Amino acid sequence: MFRSLSPGAIGVNVGSLAEGLQLAARHGFAGYHFGINEAAQLGVAQTADLADAAGVRLSAWGFPVNFRGSEADWQRDLEDLPTLAQVGRALGVRRTATWIMPCSDELTYEENFKFHADRLKPAAAILAGEGVHLGLEYIGPKTLWSSRKHPFAHTLEQMGELCRAIGPNAGFLLDAWHWYTAGEKVADLERLSPEQAVDVHVNDAPAKPREAQVDNVRTLPGETGVIDIAGFLGALKKIGYDGPVMVEPFSERVRQLPPEEACAATAAALQKVWRQAGL
Repeated sequence: MFRSLSPGAIGVNVGSLAEGLQLAARHGFAGYHFGINEAAQLGVAQTADLADAAGVRLSAWGFPVNFRGSEADWQRDLEDLPTLAQVGRALGVRRTATWIMPCSDELTYEENFKFHADRLKPAAAILAGEGVHLGLEYIGPKTLWSSRKHPFAHTLEQMGELCRAIGPNAGFLLDAWHWYTAGEKVADLERLSPEQAVDVHVNDAPAKPREAQVDNVRTLPGETGVIDIAGFLGALKKIGYDGPVMVEPFSERVRQLPPEEACAATAAALQKVWRQAGL
């Protein structure tokens, strides 16, 4: 596994892939989470050259299908997906991921399950044709999944059921925050195969009860010690996960820092928990 930077996840805006890769290089990140649409516009050769010049590997790309919106938007993005998946394969980056809303006012659990399976199964099949894995992130905080009429998948077990309905290349975007807020254990992660772990996010939580945690109020990994990041990363190491690990802290303190300082603080926090986990 390797440390990767996603500038947007720490509130840093970059103007281009080249700028982001250089930012990652300056702060010692081995990888970079990127946008597949920009890579497609640049072309495979230029994108690869930019990564090589920075000495930073391309890690994973955001899932480019608006499956939550209208059928027209979904169908349009499905039509574009084969080309984008081919770009990902050509770059050697076969990981893409997205998150799943854990509740709805309109759809029951069963209806929501069918909606997501119907929307994501054809996309997963397209990705599978290029050897790309789709990671799905469950959202763990009770303050969110109980905020609407009908709760939906918000645990590792429930998301696993959805993955199986979508296809063999559907797995998890594992986030330490959601693992913690879902009340899960190291043993739950150790039961996974490395192929099921598509992408990984780390962070920490404010010092308050688990049931009171609010999804967009977090801290840098290792900042409070509320989340057992070492145990989380240690479990991933044990199962043989070899992909990227990025920081998603939703921290107002980090967002207020100048870009270089925000990246430096993120890199330092990630290096700290890396050492704690014996990586």
